Amino acid sequence: MKKALNRFFAVLCFMALTAIAHADRSLAADSLEGRWDLTIMMSGKKCPAWLEVRHSGHSTLVGHVVVVVGSARPISKITVNGNKFSFAIPPQWERGTGDMTFEGSFEGKGLSGSVVFPDGQSYTWTAVRAPSLRRQKEVAWGKPVALIPASGLKGWHALGENQWVVEQGILRSAKSGANLVTDNSYTDFKLHIEFRYPKGSNSGVYLRGRYEVQISDSQGLEPLPGELGGVYGFIAPSEQVAKAPGEWQTYDITLVGRMLTLVANGKTIISNQEIPGITGGALDSNEGEPGPIQLQGDHGPIEFRNIIITPAK
Repeated sequence: MKKALNRFFAVLCFMALTAIAHADRSLAADSLEGRWDLTIMMSGKKCPAWLEVRHSGHSTLVGHVVVVVGSARPISKITVNGNKFSFAIPPQWERGTGDMTFEGSFEGKGLSGSVVFPDGQSYTWTAVRAPSLRRQKEVAWGKPVALIPASGLKGWHALGENQWVVEQGILRSAKSGANLVTDNSYTDFKLHIEFRYPKGSNSGVYLRGRYEVQISDSQGLEPLPGELGGVYGFIAPSEQVAKAPGEWQTYDITLVGRMLTLVANGKTIISNQEIPGITGGALDSNEGEPGPIQLQGDHGPIEFRNIIITPAK
């Protein structure tokens, strides 16, 4: 009887400790789990970033992070102590060889903290919960609008010293230089865009200035998130449909909230998939706001024509 009672109390203790552990994890998870839009202050400039936290098993938190440039990176473990948390990731495109380390705290509805880059430089950051962007009604579409002017760059502006020109209906960047952004901003839309690049070049179309649909010399390569037709770092196309360099190619993009459908060169390669968060090189992390169309011009020569946007009413 005594042994049976001891076993019974041991089981009760184990169950109680397990319940406490689960409660602690749930408290931390409720406060930290989910998606966050980050702003890092770097030398007085607001730089966009993004964080996703989710649980793995009973007590481990893992996730993904996008830091200013590059693709989404996996976080193998997020350590939580009270209302504070920390994690580290290896360098990607940053200078330096050390890990990038994040420390933060969660109070109320926001996060704040500091990050040390691989080169040893430290910066502060703040974060708000990313909006779901789920639409409750069917979208009603407005009238199509052609975005390439007859001449000049009316309706666009370069983010730096301009190298873009319009010639015979073609918007051309003959060399690496500044990115080009529409003056107008958009929420939900359909976008038709045609592009052509020389061998080995690379560009991209940023939707709302935050989500890059990759353009690259990818013919014959595997369908990966970093190749033609992928949402950089997040979504791989179902197949690789890139044509040869020097040929005109097309994207027909529908973006409603976070849901993306992409038809490339006549084939649907992404069908109503969710974009989790901003990609590297985004203009900002204000996902709940409208944003412009941004064309990448800093990765090599690129040409565009027949850019037509149909915004939601």
